[in-house]
Amino acid sequence: MAKKNSLEAAPIFSGRQMQKIVFETIKIGIIKSNLIAMFAGLSMALLINNIPMLDKIGEITLAIIGSAFVIGAAGTFNNLYDRDIDFIMERTKNRPTVTGQMSSRLALSLGSGMSLLGVVLLYMASPLSALFGFLGLFLYVVPYTIWTKRRTIYNTEVGSFSGAVPPLIGWSAVSSDLLEPGAIALFVVMLLWQMPHFYAIAIRRHDEYKAANVPMLPVVKGFQRTYIQTNVYLAALVLASFLFWSLSPIIVAVAFILSAGWLIMSIMGYKKMTSEKWAKMMFIYSLNHLTLLLAVVIGYSLIRPLF
Repeated sequence: MAKKNSLEAAPIFSGRQMQKIVFETIKIGIIKSNLIAMFAGLSMALLINNIPMLDKIGEITLAIIGSAFVIGAAGTFNNLYDRDIDFIMERTKNRPTVTGQMSSRLALSLGSGMSLLGVVLLYMASPLSALFGFLGLFLYVVPYTIWTKRRTIYNTEVGSFSGAVPPLIGWSAVSSDLLEPGAIALFVVMLLWQMPHFYAIAIRRHDEYKAANVPMLPVVKGFQRTYIQTNVYLAALVLASFLFWSLSPIIVAVAFILSAGWLIMSIMGYKKMTSEKWAKMMFIYSLNHLTLLLAVVIGYSLIRPLF
Protein backbone atom coordinates (compact mmCIF):
# COMPACT_ATOMS: atom_id res chain seq x y z
CA MET A 1 0.00 0.00 0.00
CA ALA A 2 1.49 3.36 -1.03
CA LYS A 3 2.46 5.80 1.65
CA LYS A 4 0.43 9.00 1.88
CA ASN A 5 2.43 12.13 1.03
CA SER A 6 3.29 13.87 4.31
CA LEU A 7 3.01 17.29 2.67
CA GLU A 8 -0.70 17.92 2.22
CA ALA A 9 -1.60 20.18 -0.68
CA ALA A 10 -2.90 23.58 0.33
CA PRO A 11 -6.65 23.92 -0.17
CA ILE A 12 -7.72 25.81 -3.28
CA PHE A 13 -10.64 28.22 -2.95
CA SER A 14 -12.70 29.93 -5.61
CA GLY A 15 -12.77 33.71 -5.77
CA ARG A 16 -16.14 33.83 -4.03
CA GLN A 17 -15.00 31.43 -1.30
CA MET A 18 -11.85 33.45 -0.69
CA GLN A 19 -13.86 36.65 -0.48
CA LYS A 20 -16.11 35.03 2.14
CA ILE A 21 -13.07 33.86 4.12
CA VAL A 22 -11.48 37.31 4.06
CA PHE A 23 -14.75 39.05 5.00
CA GLU A 24 -15.23 36.70 7.96
CA THR A 25 -11.64 37.25 9.06
CA ILE A 26 -11.83 41.04 8.98
CA LYS A 27 -15.36 40.96 10.52
CA ILE A 28 -17.16 42.79 7.74
CA GLY A 29 -20.33 43.25 9.82
CA ILE A 30 -18.42 45.10 12.53
CA ILE A 31 -16.73 47.24 9.88
CA LYS A 32 -20.12 48.32 8.52
CA SER A 33 -21.58 49.19 11.93
CA ASN A 34 -18.48 51.14 12.96
CA LEU A 35 -18.47 53.04 9.68
CA ILE A 36 -21.96 54.29 10.51
CA ALA A 37 -20.64 55.63 13.82
CA MET A 38 -17.65 57.16 12.06
CA PHE A 39 -19.88 58.87 9.51
CA ALA A 40 -22.10 60.20 12.30
CA GLY A 41 -19.11 62.02 13.74
CA LEU A 42 -18.07 63.25 10.32
CA SER A 43 -21.51 64.54 9.33
CA MET A 44 -21.98 66.26 12.67
CA ALA A 45 -18.64 68.03 12.23
CA LEU A 46 -19.75 69.24 8.80
CA LEU A 47 -22.94 70.67 10.27
CA ILE A 48 -21.43 72.38 13.28
CA ASN A 49 -18.58 73.89 11.28
CA ASN A 50 -20.95 74.88 8.45
CA ILE A 51 -18.91 73.04 5.82
CA PRO A 52 -20.62 71.83 2.61
CA MET A 53 -20.06 68.11 2.08
CA LEU A 54 -18.70 68.59 -1.43
CA ASP A 55 -15.94 70.83 -0.05
CA LYS A 56 -14.60 67.87 1.92
CA ILE A 57 -15.44 65.01 -0.44
CA GLY A 58 -11.78 63.97 -0.69
CA GLU A 59 -11.30 63.83 3.08
CA ILE A 60 -14.61 62.04 3.48
CA THR A 61 -13.68 59.35 0.95
CA LEU A 62 -10.26 58.83 2.50
CA ALA A 63 -11.75 58.68 6.01
CA ILE A 64 -14.32 56.05 5.01
CA ILE A 65 -11.83 53.79 3.24
CA GLY A 66 -9.09 54.32 5.82
CA SER A 67 -11.47 53.59 8.69
CA ALA A 68 -12.67 50.40 6.99
CA PHE A 69 -9.09 49.15 6.70
CA VAL A 70 -8.16 50.02 10.30
CA ILE A 71 -11.32 48.45 11.74
CA GLY A 72 -10.81 45.37 9.57
CA ALA A 73 -7.22 45.10 10.77
CA ALA A 74 -8.36 45.19 14.39
CA GLY A 75 -10.83 42.37 13.73
CA THR A 76 -8.18 40.33 11.95
CA PHE A 77 -5.66 40.65 14.79
CA ASN A 78 -8.37 39.78 17.29
CA ASN A 79 -9.30 36.64 15.35
CA LEU A 80 -5.66 35.69 15.03
CA TYR A 81 -4.87 36.07 18.73
CA ASP A 82 -8.10 34.47 20.00
CA ARG A 83 -8.14 31.42 17.74
CA ASP A 84 -7.39 29.10 20.69
CA ILE A 85 -10.45 30.20 22.67
CA ASP A 86 -12.57 30.72 19.54
CA PHE A 87 -12.14 26.99 18.95
CA ILE A 88 -14.01 26.30 22.20
CA MET A 89 -16.93 28.69 21.67
CA GLU A 90 -19.89 27.68 19.51
CA ARG A 91 -20.39 31.08 17.89
CA THR A 92 -16.73 31.45 16.91
CA LYS A 93 -15.50 27.91 16.26
CA ASN A 94 -16.04 28.20 12.51
CA ARG A 95 -14.02 31.36 12.02
CA PRO A 96 -11.45 30.95 9.22
CA THR A 97 -8.56 31.47 11.64
CA VAL A 98 -9.85 28.52 13.67
CA THR A 99 -10.66 26.14 10.82
CA GLY A 100 -7.38 26.85 9.04
CA GLN A 101 -9.01 28.37 5.96
CA MET A 102 -7.09 31.51 6.87
CA SER A 103 -3.55 30.63 7.93
CA SER A 104 -1.89 32.50 10.78
CA ARG A 105 0.78 33.85 8.45
CA LEU A 106 -1.77 35.12 5.95
CA ALA A 107 -3.91 36.65 8.70
CA LEU A 108 -0.88 38.44 10.13
CA SER A 109 0.03 39.77 6.69
CA LEU A 110 -3.56 40.82 6.04
CA GLY A 111 -3.90 42.62 9.36
CA SER A 112 -0.53 44.34 9.04
CA GLY A 113 -1.20 45.48 5.48
CA MET A 114 -4.64 46.81 6.33
CA SER A 115 -3.26 48.62 9.38
CA LEU A 116 -0.57 50.38 7.40
CA LEU A 117 -2.81 51.27 4.47
CA GLY A 118 -5.63 52.40 6.74
CA VAL A 119 -3.46 54.74 8.82
CA VAL A 120 -1.85 56.20 5.67
CA LEU A 121 -5.26 56.90 4.11
CA LEU A 122 -6.51 58.47 7.34
CA TYR A 123 -3.38 60.60 7.51
CA MET A 124 -4.17 61.87 4.02
CA ALA A 125 -7.59 62.88 5.34
CA SER A 126 -6.03 64.54 8.42
CA PRO A 127 -3.16 63.67 10.76
CA LEU A 128 -5.53 63.80 13.74
CA SER A 129 -7.84 61.29 12.09
CA ALA A 130 -4.86 58.96 11.58
CA LEU A 131 -3.93 59.34 15.24
CA PHE A 132 -7.39 58.27 16.35
CA GLY A 133 -7.40 55.42 13.83
CA PHE A 134 -4.13 54.10 15.22
CA LEU A 135 -5.33 54.66 18.80
CA GLY A 136 -8.54 52.70 18.23
CA LEU A 137 -6.59 49.85 16.63
CA PHE A 138 -4.02 49.76 19.43
CA LEU A 139 -6.63 49.88 22.22
CA TYR A 140 -8.59 47.01 20.71
CA VAL A 141 -5.63 44.74 20.01
CA VAL A 142 -3.31 45.34 22.96
CA PRO A 143 -5.11 46.60 26.12
CA TYR A 144 -8.32 44.71 25.29
CA THR A 145 -7.53 41.55 23.29
CA ILE A 146 -4.09 40.77 24.70
CA TRP A 147 -4.02 42.29 28.19
CA THR A 148 -7.51 42.29 29.73
CA LYS A 149 -9.94 40.02 27.86
CA ARG A 150 -8.66 36.88 29.59
CA ARG A 151 -7.68 38.47 32.89
CA THR A 152 -10.36 40.74 34.33
CA ILE A 153 -14.10 41.36 34.42
CA TYR A 154 -13.34 44.92 33.34
CA ASN A 155 -12.35 43.77 29.87
CA THR A 156 -15.64 45.15 28.54
CA GLU A 157 -14.91 48.62 29.90
CA VAL A 158 -11.41 48.55 28.42
CA GLY A 159 -12.70 47.39 25.04
CA SER A 160 -15.40 50.05 25.02
CA PHE A 161 -12.81 52.80 24.56
CA SER A 162 -11.74 51.44 21.20
CA GLY A 163 -15.38 51.02 20.23
CA ALA A 164 -16.03 54.69 20.98
CA VAL A 165 -13.20 55.94 18.74
CA PRO A 166 -14.90 55.73 15.26
CA PRO A 167 -16.96 58.93 15.71
CA LEU A 168 -13.74 60.76 16.63
CA ILE A 169 -12.04 59.47 13.49
CA GLY A 170 -14.86 60.90 11.40
CA TRP A 171 -15.04 64.14 13.35
CA SER A 172 -11.30 64.80 13.15
CA ALA A 173 -11.28 64.19 9.39
CA VAL A 174 -13.24 67.45 9.15
CA SER A 175 -12.49 69.40 12.33
CA SER A 176 -9.68 69.55 14.89
CA ASP A 177 -11.92 71.02 17.63
CA LEU A 178 -12.36 68.01 19.89
CA LEU A 179 -13.84 70.09 22.72
CA GLU A 180 -17.02 70.68 20.74
CA PRO A 181 -19.94 69.21 22.77
CA GLY A 182 -21.21 67.25 19.75
CA ALA A 183 -17.98 65.28 19.46
CA ILE A 184 -17.91 64.62 23.19
CA ALA A 185 -21.56 63.54 23.14
CA LEU A 186 -21.02 60.90 20.46
CA PHE A 187 -17.91 59.56 22.18
CA VAL A 188 -19.63 59.29 25.59
CA VAL A 189 -22.79 57.68 24.18
CA MET A 190 -20.76 55.13 22.23
CA LEU A 191 -18.69 54.42 25.33
CA LEU A 192 -21.68 53.82 27.59
CA TRP A 193 -23.75 51.92 25.03
CA GLN A 194 -21.26 49.10 24.75
CA MET A 195 -21.52 47.84 28.32
CA PRO A 196 -25.24 46.87 28.24
CA HIS A 197 -24.73 45.53 24.70
CA PHE A 198 -21.82 43.25 25.56
CA TYR A 199 -23.20 42.24 28.95
CA ALA A 200 -26.23 40.91 27.09
CA ILE A 201 -23.96 38.91 24.79
CA ALA A 202 -22.01 37.60 27.78
CA ILE A 203 -25.19 36.31 29.43
CA ARG A 204 -26.44 34.69 26.23
CA ARG A 205 -23.05 33.01 25.74
CA HIS A 206 -22.36 32.44 29.44
CA ASP A 207 -21.53 28.75 29.16
CA GLU A 208 -19.23 29.30 26.19
CA TYR A 209 -17.26 32.06 27.91
CA LYS A 210 -17.04 29.89 31.02
CA ALA A 211 -15.71 26.94 29.02
CA ALA A 212 -13.15 29.20 27.35
CA ASN A 213 -12.16 30.64 30.76
CA VAL A 214 -12.91 34.21 29.69
CA PRO A 215 -13.81 36.24 32.84
CA MET A 216 -16.87 38.05 31.57
CA LEU A 217 -18.92 39.78 34.28
CA PRO A 218 -21.83 37.27 34.41
CA VAL A 219 -19.38 34.36 34.47
CA VAL A 220 -17.45 35.70 37.47
CA LYS A 221 -20.02 37.78 39.37
CA GLY A 222 -23.32 36.25 38.26
CA PHE A 223 -26.43 37.45 36.45
CA GLN A 224 -27.78 39.62 39.26
CA ARG A 225 -24.62 41.72 39.43
CA THR A 226 -24.63 42.02 35.65
CA TYR A 227 -28.26 43.16 35.69
CA ILE A 228 -27.55 45.87 38.27
CA GLN A 229 -24.44 47.06 36.44
CA THR A 230 -26.35 47.11 33.16
CA ASN A 231 -28.95 49.44 34.64
CA VAL A 232 -26.29 51.75 36.06
CA TYR A 233 -24.83 52.22 32.59
CA LEU A 234 -28.30 52.62 31.07
CA ALA A 235 -29.11 55.37 33.60
CA ALA A 236 -25.85 57.08 32.64
CA LEU A 237 -26.82 56.70 28.97
CA VAL A 238 -30.14 58.45 29.66
CA LEU A 239 -28.30 61.39 31.25
CA ALA A 240 -25.79 61.47 28.38
CA SER A 241 -28.66 62.28 26.02
CA PHE A 242 -28.49 65.91 27.15
CA LEU A 243 -24.95 66.23 25.83
CA PHE A 244 -26.53 66.63 22.38
CA TRP A 245 -28.31 69.84 23.44
CA SER A 246 -25.96 72.17 21.57
CA LEU A 247 -26.59 70.20 18.40
CA SER A 248 -30.36 69.86 18.54
CA PRO A 249 -33.16 69.37 21.08
CA ILE A 250 -34.63 66.91 18.57
CA ILE A 251 -31.62 64.62 18.89
CA VAL A 252 -31.74 65.02 22.68
CA ALA A 253 -35.36 63.86 22.63
CA VAL A 254 -34.61 60.88 20.39
CA ALA A 255 -31.60 59.83 22.46
CA PHE A 256 -33.53 60.27 25.70
CA ILE A 257 -36.57 58.27 24.56
CA LEU A 258 -34.43 55.44 23.16
CA SER A 259 -32.26 55.20 26.28
CA ALA A 260 -35.08 55.63 28.80
CA GLY A 261 -37.09 53.00 26.95
CA TRP A 262 -34.12 50.65 27.14
CA LEU A 263 -33.80 51.18 30.90
CA ILE A 264 -37.52 50.68 31.53
CA MET A 265 -37.53 47.56 29.36
CA SER A 266 -34.55 46.21 31.27
CA ILE A 267 -36.21 46.66 34.66
CA MET A 268 -39.61 45.36 33.61
CA GLY A 269 -38.27 42.52 31.49
CA TYR A 270 -35.93 41.17 34.15
CA LYS A 271 -38.88 40.68 36.52
CA LYS A 272 -40.87 38.64 34.01
CA MET A 273 -38.28 36.75 31.94
CA THR A 274 -35.53 34.24 32.38
CA SER A 275 -32.04 35.74 32.26
CA GLU A 276 -31.44 34.27 28.80
CA LYS A 277 -34.65 35.73 27.32
CA TRP A 278 -33.94 39.07 28.99
CA ALA A 279 -30.43 39.10 27.55
CA LYS A 280 -31.71 38.31 24.05
CA MET A 281 -34.23 41.12 24.28
CA MET A 282 -31.55 43.53 25.54
CA PHE A 283 -29.16 42.55 22.76
CA ILE A 284 -31.72 43.11 20.00
CA TYR A 285 -32.79 46.44 21.50
CA SER A 286 -29.18 47.58 21.77
CA LEU A 287 -28.69 47.15 18.03
CA ASN A 288 -31.88 49.05 17.22
CA HIS A 289 -31.03 51.77 19.75
CA LEU A 290 -27.67 52.60 18.22
CA THR A 291 -28.81 52.24 14.62
CA LEU A 292 -31.76 54.58 15.10
CA LEU A 293 -29.78 57.16 17.08
CA LEU A 294 -26.91 57.30 14.59
CA ALA A 295 -29.37 57.42 11.68
CA VAL A 296 -31.09 60.43 13.26
CA VAL A 297 -27.75 62.16 13.91
CA ILE A 298 -26.62 61.59 10.31
CA GLY A 299 -29.98 62.50 8.82
CA TYR A 300 -30.30 65.69 10.86
CA SER A 301 -26.71 66.71 10.12
CA LEU A 302 -27.14 66.28 6.38
CA ILE A 303 -30.68 67.64 6.01
CA ARG A 304 -30.48 70.61 8.43
CA PRO A 305 -28.29 72.77 6.12
CA LEU A 306 -30.96 72.55 3.42
CA PHE A 307 -33.42 74.61 5.49
